[in-house]
Amino acid sequence: MPAQTYPILEFDTTTSAMIEPAEILRPLDTMPEAVVLCFFQEVITAICGDGKAEIIFRLSSEIGKNPVYHLEQNGQAVAVIHAGTGAPLSAAFMEEAIALGGKKFIACGGAGVLDSSIGVGHVIIPTAAVRDEGTSYHYLPPTREIQADLSVVQHIVDVLEKHNIPHDQGKTWTTDAIYRETRPKVAQRRAEGCICVEMETAAFLAVAQFRGVQFGQLLYGGDDVGGDIWDSRRWNRDVSTREKLFWLAVECALSL
Repeated sequence: MPAQTYPILEFDTTTSAMIEPAEILRPLDTMPEAVVLCFFQEVITAICGDGKAEIIFRLSSEIGKNPVYHLEQNGQAVAVIHAGTGAPLSAAFMEEAIALGGKKFIACGGAGVLDSSIGVGHVIIPTAAVRDEGTSYHYLPPTREIQADLSVVQHIVDVLEKHNIPHDQGKTWTTDAIYRETRPKVAQRRAEGCICVEMETAAFLAVAQFRGVQFGQLLYGGDDVGGDIWDSRRWNRDVSTREKLFWLAVECALSL
C-alpha cells in the first residue's frame, strides 16, 4: 500500500479489518434476508411503530438506537431499518445488517435533481454513482464511478413497470457535502451524465460489492439544484409519495 499524495487513494487490499461486523454481531434467526433501508422516518414510524412490526434488534450509534423491524407482508418477512444519513453511517448500518443475516437490500430515499424537468416524486433508479464521497474508497480501488448491479436494476424496473409507474434510470452524484454543491460542480456532474445528487449510493454499492450481497435503490425527485437558484420544492413533505416508494422497495426486496 504505497503512500499517495492524497490519503483517500491509498486503497488497502487487506480484506479483514480491526473491527469486523461479523465478529461483534451474531446472525439472528429472526433476521430476514430481504432488507429495506429507508430514509423516511415518518413512514417507518407509521408502518412499523407502536407495535405494528416486531423490533428484533437495535443498531447503535451516538445518535441513539436504530430499531431493526421484522415486517410481515403477504406471508413474507422483510427487515426495515432507517438508513441513517450520509455515506459513513449508512454504510455502517448496512454492514451491521449484513452481519445480522441480511442478503438482499433495497434502499429508498430522495435525491436532488440536476435536471429541472424531473418532477417532485418522479422515481429514479441509479445505474451508477460518481464517487464524490469518502466511504467507498475504503471498500474498492479508486475509480471515478461505481456501477450498480444491472440485474437488480432490471428487477426494480420490472416491478415499476408492473405497476405502470413512470421512472428514469441514470447516474447519480454521491457527495458528502450538501452545502458545497456549487454551480460549476453541478454543471460538471450534469455534463458527465448525472441526473440526481444524494449522499449514500456510491457507498451502498461499494459495501454490496465488497460483501457479496445484492443491492438496488429507489430514489424520488426532490429538491432542484439544476436551475439558476436552489428550489426546495417542499420535496420532503410529500408523505404519500414516500410511503408508496417504501412499499415498492418492500416488493422489490421480497421478490429479489
